[in-house]
Amino acid sequence: MGQKVDPKGLRIGIVYNWNSRWYFSNKKTFRETLISDIKVRRKLLEKFAFASVTQIDIERAIKKITAIIYSVKPGMIIGRGGKGLEEVKKYILDEITNKKDKELKIELKIEPVKKPYLSAYFVAQLIAEKLVKGFSHRSIIHQAMNRVMEAGGKGVKIQIGGRINGAEISRREKYFQGTIPTSTIRELVDFARYPALTKSGYIGVKVWLCR
Repeated sequence: MGQKVDPKGLRIGIVYNWNSRWYFSNKKTFRETLISDIKVRRKLLEKFAFASVTQIDIERAIKKITAIIYSVKPGMIIGRGGKGLEEVKKYILDEITNKKDKELKIELKIEPVKKPYLSAYFVAQLIAEKLVKGFSHRSIIHQAMNRVMEAGGKGVKIQIGGRINGAEISRREKYFQGTIPTSTIRELVDFARYPALTKSGYIGVKVWLCR
């Protein structure tokens, strides 16, 4: 029984950069900013689930916040004539940041994801959405794994757990293809988890992806 460590957390500062990039020496400010970032990320991922957002990076400077949104369908966020971008800026200002701060500037960057099947979050989201629609879990997973390998992935591991196919007793199933060197820190191993709320309860989807 090896200890389970988040593959992305293990590689931060070595092959991956931080998703939140700022520094505050004051512990209280640090804590509040970190919670604020988590809220921003969670709400934006929910809001733009339709545009297949895979990652949100947040950079902070004095009186300025830069949000970098990586999306498979960037056009759906930007909207006609950049109308969507203004909505997102207003949303971040109103919902999450300190409303007293009038001088705060928000900058948005939308980055397209060239190869969506090499993003663990996108693959996990795709599987979860199809599970909710009632597709057979084996066919979805094999299809997803084949697409990852076609996109140039070195390996993929997918685990689902819960009441699969509405079974009485919950179970876990694992599927592998290629190699996943989780202990090799130089290797780019991406990891994501995504819940699928089916009629019989939640099914958790975990994806490890080596690219």
